[in-house]
Amino acid sequence: MDVNRRQFLTYLGAGTAALASMATGIPALAAGGNLSGKTADHLFGLENQKHNFNLKFKAIHPTTQDDVVLPEGFKYDVVASYGDKINAAGDTFGFNNDFTCFLPIDGKADHGLLWVNHEYLGELEHYVTGYDFLNADPENNTRTPDQIKKYLYALGGSVIEIKKENGKWKLISDSKYGRRVSGLTKHALTGPAASIAKEVTGTFANCSGGVTLWHTVLSCEENFIDVVGDCKLPDETHYGWVIEVDPFDPKSTPKKHTALGRFCHENTAMVLAPTGQLVVYMGDDAKDQYVYKYVSKGKFDPKAGKSNSKLLEEGTLYVANFGKGKWIALDYATNEALQKATNSDGEPLFTSQADVLVNCREASKAVAATPMDRPEDLEVHPIDGSVFIALTNNDKHGNFYGQIVRLFEKDNNHAGGEFTFEIFAAGGPQSGFAAPDNMAFDSAGNLWVVTDISSSSMNSGIYKSFGNNGVFFIPTTGNSKGMAAQFASAPVGAEMTGPWFTPDEKTLFLSVQHPGENLKGYDQPTSHWPKGGSSVALPSVIAITGF
Repeated sequence: MDVNRRQFLTYLGAGTAALASMATGIPALAAGGNLSGKTADHLFGLENQKHNFNLKFKAIHPTTQDDVVLPEGFKYDVVASYGDKINAAGDTFGFNNDFTCFLPIDGKADHGLLWVNHEYLGELEHYVTGYDFLNADPENNTRTPDQIKKYLYALGGSVIEIKKENGKWKLISDSKYGRRVSGLTKHALTGPAASIAKEVTGTFANCSGGVTLWHTVLSCEENFIDVVGDCKLPDETHYGWVIEVDPFDPKSTPKKHTALGRFCHENTAMVLAPTGQLVVYMGDDAKDQYVYKYVSKGKFDPKAGKSNSKLLEEGTLYVANFGKGKWIALDYATNEALQKATNSDGEPLFTSQADVLVNCREASKAVAATPMDRPEDLEVHPIDGSVFIALTNNDKHGNFYGQIVRLFEKDNNHAGGEFTFEIFAAGGPQSGFAAPDNMAFDSAGNLWVVTDISSSSMNSGIYKSFGNNGVFFIPTTGNSKGMAAQFASAPVGAEMTGPWFTPDEKTLFLSVQHPGENLKGYDQPTSHWPKGGSSVALPSVIAITGF
């Protein structure tokens, strides 16, 4: 596979954008007065650096091997595993790591902070709390207060300091930045629904996320309902939000931004519209749920630094109608459908904007938005500004393999009200991948996709040909446009999540989540990764090098 940046730029023509890109690197597209298309994805930290991402590798074949399998010439380091010490106070790395993002220290590509989400425990809970999940009665929750405390501490997110020395990435276990933001951490609320509580304890079910243009992290609460039930929590409306964390300030209070809506968030993809308004794309990862975007009322000010966080407190949340190619404002003050919506007893569903934001799913249904097949990760193309949407699957509609949709905003205005879309790539045996989940772009505009075939379906039935979950490389232009080549394979029972490149694009971080899932018994582990032998499998973050 040899797809280079020059091939990608052929379709751009000899316009100003193409010439600027070839001369000074992708960030030059956003370096001038026009902020349109400036993204806050994995390209954060690339300013003033030149790139020519030209990847050559021999695609691997599907495999059931209990290891991270890579093409020849690439290797991986295990950077952090569950239970590793992350600071002098003795805090430890959480469980089932998901989203990762690298934030350089002093602009260095080999030294920085890694934010990592911790999503859920599931059937592996026994290894964290001692609770006998496999044999428990689901109708009789017997978790003790101590087990619940361990459960909540293991979720949320970790800030870890990492450094590459002698060609190997390592965790700095006594870092002054090392921090846990967990199910036990106090959070502040912002925005129209902040009145639901003065403060909220905890974040959990943290799936994917994103970074902001002011160098903070956004982490997304997804399947929070399971955790609320398991941990006997009193109010589920405190969860299902997007949180913001400042990884460089260990004493800062995380925020939950209610203006971005409450649902099972997968990730955020931030971009600036031509107007200078901040736009955040999001998906609700469940069958027949919706695609959203938030448009700030105010404009981004590069000189304002972290004060730009206020842009996430006041704006308009929209939901997509794909049949009409329109964004519908979930604004109680202006949308009559929301004002007139009633329940089965004829009572109003909503009486305020706070009601709408707390109950986004009901609001989206009321305005006739388009139900989708598990919209997970959304990412903005770093060159042309199109929006890629991973639709993982939906067996209710016979969509077992999923697909990737590419959305084009009218006039490339991310704050606008109209769009068109195409099916960019479809999962299935013909393409070699199934159940697309998290995505990332390299600086040449190539798409990197990880897959999420459930551990109960993996290597059986219609999914047998795919082997373990994997990582796929998909060019977005040229002769190989839309064609997937497998770059990596996960250990048994695991999925790869949270792909993120260092600024020099020489390292790709990935989470290896839930290795050993789909247990038959605690004495019959299905995986021994990463330590091998008879060891219990450990969720871990890895760093892949060889680019």
